[in-house]
Amino acid sequence: MKLSTKGRYGLKAMFELSLNHSRGPVSIKSIASKQNIPEQYLEQIFSKLKKANLIKSVRGAQGGYLLSRRASDITVYDILVVLEGPISISDCLSDEGVCENSNSCVTKLVWAKMKDAMENVMKSITLCDMVNDYYENNNINRLENDIYCLMNNEIKK
Repeated sequence: MKLSTKGRYGLKAMFELSLNHSRGPVSIKSIASKQNIPEQYLEQIFSKLKKANLIKSVRGAQGGYLLSRRASDITVYDILVVLEGPISISDCLSDEGVCENSNSCVTKLVWAKMKDAMENVMKSITLCDMVNDYYENNNINRLENDIYCLMNNEIKK
């Protein structure tokens, strides 16, 4: 299974919004430049994320995009399901008629366990977790983010 560029770029863009939450709205141009994403493609991605109420836009000279909810309330799963659709390891999990052996298939149980495990991991990682991991992995002082997360009850230990 491989994520499309839409899912990868969308997650990177949402991370960028989380990383810059304290600076206010972030322009598509800025996100595209920092994350090396084509601007027009990012506009398409943001259209889907906005329809799903994961982000909101602010008009004007200082406008751009913001998260619609706290970073701790948006998971990797939330983002990828909007952009990629439901997780599907095998067609037999969503359509019983695809396989004649669906009711007695041993591998179907494996695919179901894999799907559940992937969903659980994606649901357990929030944008706030991603920002904290970024700071930690890059030895960056995360005081500003810790203060923000503390004020919004977002710190996970």
